[in-house]
Amino acid sequence: MMEREYTEQEYLYWLCQIPSFGTVKIHRLWEHYGSFHDIYYIEGKELEENKLVSARDAGCFDSCKTKLESAVEEYRGLASQGIRFVSVLDEEYPRRLTYISNNPMGLYVKGSLPDEERPTLAIIGARGCSNYGRQVAEYMGAALSKNGIQIVSGLAAGIDGYGHRGAIREGQPTYGVLGCGVNICYPRENYPLYESMMTCGGVLSECRLSEAPAPKNFPMRNRIISGLSDAVLVVEAREKSGSLITVEYALEQGKEVFAIPGPITEGLSRGCNRLIKAGAGLVSTPEDILDFFDVRNRKMLTVHEKSTKSLAKNEKMLYSCLDLKPKFIEEIAAMSGLSIGACAAILLELELEGFVVQPASHYYARVI
Repeated sequence: MMEREYTEQEYLYWLCQIPSFGTVKIHRLWEHYGSFHDIYYIEGKELEENKLVSARDAGCFDSCKTKLESAVEEYRGLASQGIRFVSVLDEEYPRRLTYISNNPMGLYVKGSLPDEERPTLAIIGARGCSNYGRQVAEYMGAALSKNGIQIVSGLAAGIDGYGHRGAIREGQPTYGVLGCGVNICYPRENYPLYESMMTCGGVLSECRLSEAPAPKNFPMRNRIISGLSDAVLVVEAREKSGSLITVEYALEQGKEVFAIPGPITEGLSRGCNRLIKAGAGLVSTPEDILDFFDVRNRKMLTVHEKSTKSLAKNEKMLYSCLDLKPKFIEEIAAMSGLSIGACAAILLELELEGFVVQPASHYYARVI
């Protein structure tokens, strides 16, 4: 009996379904072996001997091999549910996420993904926000989105939801990153918002289909919110608010952080006031954010105009072989006619100069 043929994407999808295999472990395996097909045909014992997984995970890996066919069947049935699985192997994979540590191996998407060419802002804050916080979040979401800024948030109760509402009110796309399966709306009261975002933006999640919301999912979700954004705006937050986790990720990723000031007597403003004291940008009007994006875009334009003009002949040639979808170095060498060693040296130079990103070992994609 002939063995069924599966794609790299389908092997990756199967790997993402193994309960104890999260992003960090899958990245580790991919960087070590370079192929999801090859990973499937390796025994768990070898993974354990190479110190890539624990003995328990190795056993789980082996036992899950019988589930490949059902995983592929689920993957091929996603479209019938209006869902896509966008992985690091796809051109559609968000370029901004390739720059963050332990970027998601794949995202389940309903609707669309943020436009790579448009500026993007995360509006975040307390779930149990004040009436003032609700008004500010919706006002900022509306004012900024109608000026061309995409709004990203977590579709949570409170500030997140009102930021999304402001964008939708103006008929502008907004994007929700979930801490549960993309086919679940949490919290339930945001279901009308969730439905609206299917046609006016989209929702996405790193979590498996039908995975229930759990506390462990939300910090990991927050790194995607900041990763998809060029800047983060905190509207209301207590001193130990979960929003500050997103801020930490944003700072680690080199993103700008802004905050709305509030009364010193209000607990919901203490987190924001502390951020401003620590150096976050103080925002009192939408123009404060618009000014930041205007200055940033002018700088980016200048860099782009100068970009490839400064490259040497071989660098330009190799750069032209790349696109936004990561390519294995052997494929790049075959396209360019250069040896793998020569490619590796040139790609290193391009990476140091900021033209190329390496999302996994020996895989390269262009930045500009």
